[in-house]
Amino acid sequence: MSRTVINFFARRTLLSLLALGLLMPAAVAQQKDSQQKDWQKLASDDIVLSAMRAELDRSRSQLKMEQVAAPYYIEYRVFDVDQYSAEASFGALRSEVRTRMRFLRVVVRIGDYKQDSYFGQGQGTVDFMPLDNDVQSMRHELWLATDRAYKSAAESLTAKQAQLKQLTIDQPVDDFAHAEPVHSIGPLASLDFDPQPWKKMLQDASNLYKSDAELESFESKLSFQTANRYFVNSEGTVVRSGQGLYEMTVAGSTQASDAMSLERDTGFNVASMKELPSATEFLARATKLATTLKELRESPVAEEEYRGPVLFSAHAATTIFSSLVGENVLGRKPELGKNSRTTGAFAASYKTRVLPDFLSAVDDPTISSYGGQSLLGHYEIDDDGVPAQRVSLVEKGTLVNYVIGREPIRDLPTSNGHGRARVPTNPAGPSLGNLIVTSAQPLSKEALKKKLIDMCQQRDLTYCYYVETFGPQLTPRLIYKVWTKDGHEELVRGAAFGDLDTRALRSDLIAAGEETHVDSHPLNIPHSVVAPSILFDELEVKRANQNKEKLPEYPPPAMGK
Repeated sequence: MSRTVINFFARRTLLSLLALGLLMPAAVAQQKDSQQKDWQKLASDDIVLSAMRAELDRSRSQLKMEQVAAPYYIEYRVFDVDQYSAEASFGALRSEVRTRMRFLRVVVRIGDYKQDSYFGQGQGTVDFMPLDNDVQSMRHELWLATDRAYKSAAESLTAKQAQLKQLTIDQPVDDFAHAEPVHSIGPLASLDFDPQPWKKMLQDASNLYKSDAELESFESKLSFQTANRYFVNSEGTVVRSGQGLYEMTVAGSTQASDAMSLERDTGFNVASMKELPSATEFLARATKLATTLKELRESPVAEEEYRGPVLFSAHAATTIFSSLVGENVLGRKPELGKNSRTTGAFAASYKTRVLPDFLSAVDDPTISSYGGQSLLGHYEIDDDGVPAQRVSLVEKGTLVNYVIGREPIRDLPTSNGHGRARVPTNPAGPSLGNLIVTSAQPLSKEALKKKLIDMCQQRDLTYCYYVETFGPQLTPRLIYKVWTKDGHEELVRGAAFGDLDTRALRSDLIAAGEETHVDSHPLNIPHSVVAPSILFDELEVKRANQNKEKLPEYPPPAMGK
């Protein structure tokens, strides 16, 4: 091929590339312009967002008092909640309530990102928003709330500056973090269902009290809720999202012959109605709970003292990691004048070991399911208007990060998309999304139990412990003696741990299993915890010091046929 032909093709290729390079920015610009128009149209079609944006624009241009600085930041947050709840006890419906509310929260900040008025009474104003989709009434409510928030901010900034003059802060941290504007208009969630079959499920489940005359309470309840969230701020962020939360629970209580009170509960917490149990599944769960209450009542009391290996199911492990890790990786800003990085047991643990080196933990709100189960901690934009992010918290046992919102803490000046609020009555703050704990050296269920028994035999212990579930405050509800001679398990009651804490988690946790469990927490701020079964080398298990109520003076009414 001649040089002339080569040059011809080279020139033509070069011209094509140049043309593409010139056209690509134009195509990208056209796409961005189209997306901009799309979200703006969706936002303008939504009456709630229209009222919020119109009043925000007016507040930005007109809100100014004499001798008080104009706000540098304003945000409006609205939660539109539709909730149905019902409860049955002893086979009969006890309550049924349908509630619809719109909450409003307005935050006005005076000052700047380094130091502002977000202090004391200046942390925002809360009120109700009208349920009727009337733009004028909504704007009127927003106007009044904004005016109150601005005046409170002015007073709070003065009080804060006066207090700061009396304090010495070694490493000052900004009060508020910058964030890029976000535009996200998601679909609205609606609560549309027939309550009748669900009420019957509750009644049938609670009617199982008839299976055991010594059950003192046996109740079932449900709470179905949809929440539509609206958020706008003066930086240009506009967000709308809808989310569902569906809970069904069975709970019961009884007393042993020595008057020890025994309680258990079990339930389903899911993100969509299609994941709720069938009537057969719910009744089976209730039946199992009634059976375990009877077994607990008839079981022996735990020994007064034990120190040795303890194995926890994956279900029990989620409670441990939620209490001892989840609560301590929240990057909460300390009180004014405090020089610590954050609060909690891990406040001074940044870049140090908090777990054994075979364990790691992330918080990932960007995923909606794990192992086929839905996760309640999934969201796309947090309640500060920041996109959700996957955050690596613990890497090979070392704490490398905290989850934070837009309130910076030392070494972490920007949000990682974890500023959340259950309802606007509380400000958005650092919260878990989906905490996932993984092991680099997982063992099978059989291998973990064998390791437990081998350790007990080496220490000449006749038994060791296995915990299946916890109650409040890390109190075991289902705990079994595992006899070292043949490995059989015996349920006991009235046990408590003496040293199950962050130190034990760091130093005494020696193995983890392949089996994992997803535990969803619907209360306060919905989140989920995923964890494997875990084995501790040595823990103290003792007899709980429980208050015992008197047994009923006379028997319950005779069961009808």
